[in-house]
Amino acid sequence: MSHSLPWLQPEQDFPPVESTWGEQDPIPGLLAAGGTLDASRLRAAYGQGIFPWFSDGQPVLWWSPNPRMVLATQQFRLHRSLRKTLQSFRHSAHCEIRIDSAFATVMQHCAQTPRAGQNGTWIVQSIVDAYTELHQQGAAHSVETWVDGELVGGLYCVALGRAVFGESMFALASDASKIALSALVALCRAQGAPQIDCQQATAHLSFMGAREIPRAQFLKTVSEQREQPDMQWKFAPVYWDQLLSDSP
Repeated sequence: MSHSLPWLQPEQDFPPVESTWGEQDPIPGLLAAGGTLDASRLRAAYGQGIFPWFSDGQPVLWWSPNPRMVLATQQFRLHRSLRKTLQSFRHSAHCEIRIDSAFATVMQHCAQTPRAGQNGTWIVQSIVDAYTELHQQGAAHSVETWVDGELVGGLYCVALGRAVFGESMFALASDASKIALSALVALCRAQGAPQIDCQQATAHLSFMGAREIPRAQFLKTVSEQREQPDMQWKFAPVYWDQLLSDSP
């Protein structure tokens, strides 16, 4: 039986995620609406497995889906074609991974990239402002694919300790977003981050090894990993070697 959606006042605590709308409710996965949207609010939300997702003209909508789409970093599927792409990228003097060198530009590209079945974007200005503030505090990061000195793809994510939450990707060249995701996986493996939150189930992420797990299981890992020391957000080329040799 459906129940009314909580409307948050500024600074009001989030309701428990167990009260998130389920399959019998109008919009499964929706937890609450309203409240403030800034860096401190994002920290509180992600620490509890909650994230914002809404469009222009809507209030801030907060989500905590069950099950949750998660990419376990040791379960990343490096398919043959991508492996060849990464090997070529790894050994090219014209190609490099940069981290946090163009966060605002990555967000802008993610917002502007057309996506099948979607009109407009959920990366509205208030989202850009809040995540930019979080980035300035060192808890949101961009992983960037550069070729010949040009930014051709990337992603941005949130990180609390060793709890990592993927947000959005873009590509202006073939496989550029997959290269960035592979780099994030390699970084997470090297620094002991066990999972990357993918939020929503997609066929693309499933193909790369992500799967749905119970929210309670996801939250247990988040609770453990957010208390770990912050990761070092620098990419070493040796991470490629470890990924290419370790992946199943």
